[in-house]
Amino acid sequence: MNIKSFNANSNYTDKIVSFIFNYEKEKNNLNILEFGVREGRSTKLFLEICKKNGGALLSVDIDDYSNLFSDVNWKFLHTRDDNYNEISKYITRKLDIILIDSLHEPNHVEKLIYLYWNDLSLGGSLYIDDISWLPYTKGNWRDHKFTENINRNTFYKILEIQNSNFDKIDLTFSFSGSGMCRIIKKDNSELNEPKKINNRYNTLKNTLKNILNINNK
Repeated sequence: MNIKSFNANSNYTDKIVSFIFNYEKEKNNLNILEFGVREGRSTKLFLEICKKNGGALLSVDIDDYSNLFSDVNWKFLHTRDDNYNEISKYITRKLDIILIDSLHEPNHVEKLIYLYWNDLSLGGSLYIDDISWLPYTKGNWRDHKFTENINRNTFYKILEIQNSNFDKIDLTFSFSGSGMCRIIKKDNSELNEPKKINNRYNTLKNTLKNILNINNK
């Protein structure tokens, strides 16, 4: 694939090329499910992989993008991403890749992970976009309070899932642009429910130490 054809000036395009394409490009006969189409950048990338190595792509969006591509390897569904009863009709074999790039809200992301987990193949990859809040913090290049908070909450929601499933998933993060994570399925058993992280950062002792450090500056 000619990576320049994906408009390398785009943060999103750079991210999906480096984090998804470079990891998946040599795999054959991939069965792919993506949630969220919009301009079709990830869709185009996935279809290139399918054309080169065989495979099929099922794309789902609440907006109608059915005319965006004409490809024998592509099926578009105009529906909600959590409409499992409808979508599962078109999942005829285990999925090798799932991309969640639809509604970026932590509880919804969690819902989709658990809803489609049994459809993901052993060793398959589940990608989640928009997990980094750093560009959206105050004074940064994408300064935006709501997105900062929602991306941070999604990031910690994913960590809570990892916290109860260390033996079932392998987790990798990219902080390029708005960030992305890869969850590799290591075990075919059901996922445990997310587990709150009991960290020590907000303990009284640590808070007092931080206050003393500020006063000593």
